[in-house]
Amino acid sequence: MTDQPEYPFDVSETDHLWIEMPDGVRLAARLWRPVTQAPVPAILEYIPYRKTDMVRARDERNHPYFAAHGYACIRVDMRGSGDSEGHMPDMYALAELNDARQVIEWLAAQPWCNGRVGMFGTSWGGTASLQASVNAPAPLKATIAVCATHDRFEDDIHYMGGCILSDTFEWGATLPSILASPPSLNVGPEWKSFWKERIGSLTFPLENWLREEGRGDFWRHGSVIHTADALSVPILSVGGWSDRYSNSVMSLVDARPDLVWGVVGPWGHHYPDHGSPGPAIGFQKLALEWWDHWLKSDQPHTPEWPRLRVWMREFDTPGDSLAQRSGAWVQSGPASQESEPQDWDLSTLKSSDGPAPWSVPADPTVGQTAGDTGYFGRPSGLPLDQTGDDARSLVFETAPLAQDVIIYGSVTLTLRGETGDNPGQIIARLSDVAPDGVAARVSYGVRNLALDENLDRTPSAAKTGEFNADIRLHSTAYRVRKGHSLRLALSSSYWPLIHAKSSALDIQINQASLRLPVLPDAPADLSTPLPTAQDLPVQKRHSTHAPAALTRWTQTKGNCIEMGWHQPLLRTTFAQTETIFSYETSMKHSLDTSDGVEQQTSICHRMVFERPDGIAEVSVALTARTTDDRTTADAGLDVAWNYQPFATRQWRIL
Repeated sequence: MTDQPEYPFDVSETDHLWIEMPDGVRLAARLWRPVTQAPVPAILEYIPYRKTDMVRARDERNHPYFAAHGYACIRVDMRGSGDSEGHMPDMYALAELNDARQVIEWLAAQPWCNGRVGMFGTSWGGTASLQASVNAPAPLKATIAVCATHDRFEDDIHYMGGCILSDTFEWGATLPSILASPPSLNVGPEWKSFWKERIGSLTFPLENWLREEGRGDFWRHGSVIHTADALSVPILSVGGWSDRYSNSVMSLVDARPDLVWGVVGPWGHHYPDHGSPGPAIGFQKLALEWWDHWLKSDQPHTPEWPRLRVWMREFDTPGDSLAQRSGAWVQSGPASQESEPQDWDLSTLKSSDGPAPWSVPADPTVGQTAGDTGYFGRPSGLPLDQTGDDARSLVFETAPLAQDVIIYGSVTLTLRGETGDNPGQIIARLSDVAPDGVAARVSYGVRNLALDENLDRTPSAAKTGEFNADIRLHSTAYRVRKGHSLRLALSSSYWPLIHAKSSALDIQINQASLRLPVLPDAPADLSTPLPTAQDLPVQKRHSTHAPAALTRWTQTKGNCIEMGWHQPLLRTTFAQTETIFSYETSMKHSLDTSDGVEQQTSICHRMVFERPDGIAEVSVALTARTTDDRTTADAGLDVAWNYQPFATRQWRIL
């Protein structure tokens, strides 16, 4: 790359190569290398998101930049995805984890590699990087995990506090459509047979996700928080307060302050250079500083970076979307060491239900102001003014604060109470209430009362009707200004974010206390500013066309409330490969209280691949229903080639 003088190296690119695993399965990869005769460190990104088209534009923001600064960069499609051979039965299968280690060893053995390897990624790729950091193979020297989960049951897209997230249905439809998409001509003339066989062996992972309702071996597998002592390489953990995975950063820094550094911005599920809400930061420069330190030295010293660099939020008038968050960048040591616990007995606060015991209303309509979890990185869906939901909840509120309060870490709510035959769940929301009464959600947490303190199944707890539960709210860094109030709202539902079995009776709270991690003094400003975001690459090889923006809607029909959104077809053209990749998604939630309570979520995800040899269309439609008894789901996959049916699959979960 010669278009910018800051780039020390020109870059050569190999659009496709094979890496063979010990069992003979070949993984497809795309490689960028600096033009030099000297061996250089290698950087791996390892994901199932189709290097040929689906995230090709995103790959070109990161890998050529690192290669131009002296790194061999490789993007590998996971086994069973994209152009790679093999089969993917579910996320984080043992073969997937083993393949990552094999690829790292393969990289280190290449003549153009100096034997040092780094690994990075966002979401699945970030989680894969964390997993590879456990008893890491010798060549792996450092990793970067962006928007990654360290706890697959509690801090992923499937469950929260033991309750099903509606996100799991969206992902349950999206993942099969990705894995059922056509391989490119890179796999050879028999690509269509390859495609047909892959569709025939396709599994439906949602079956596993719904079956495993408590934290057990299934969810502990691949959750590095349970093996934090075995993390063995330096980790840069990057997250966003508007992302479902935001707990990972502070938690990992607390667990391993000797190995983990953290950065948390205001954004959702994005690489930080495209962070929204802003301000975004220059991820590539931040990562390059990390790689230069750990991969270009035989014996790197411990750097003097702050353990935590976070965006400390303040009150913003709630809205569906925000361009920029209010607040400032600050730095600190691990949150658990910096903050001081402040315990509040809720009986001393103003309550919407008078003195104890208190009742959490059995109102299934609470949650309409929740927004999205932030997982899929959509440009909107932030929490709205909480006032409407709070009016249908049990509320505790402070008087206007006499001085600023800085919450830094994870708030914990301890409750003791009684339930009916169906234990149900409690959702806790902490909000910053402005003097005019507008309530901005600061954090929230969920707890399925049928689970024990480890979120494992304990049927005996449901029989007694009594519970003693701790609810951990999402970690945060937030300044509540003098004159504002703090409000805690408790509900037994949070629809449509949570697909939970509704409680027919109010939940009685006998005792309640709130533990706030409070900073005694304001944290320090950043000693060194984070890099500003760059529009990379400078010379783009793709163009994107969106005919319309994402739209959201709500309507009420008698006893049925419906909410939904639609992302119109988004087209990305890649001139280099003469390919156009397009996708569109629609979601509809309905809550019907005419005869009991039924929640229904319908999702349709469609992808289109326009190539020189033809056009492929892959779509999955899924409908999930939750009643007081159970959650069921039906899904159908339809695949077409040149507008003719190519394959279909049907799944049913009862």
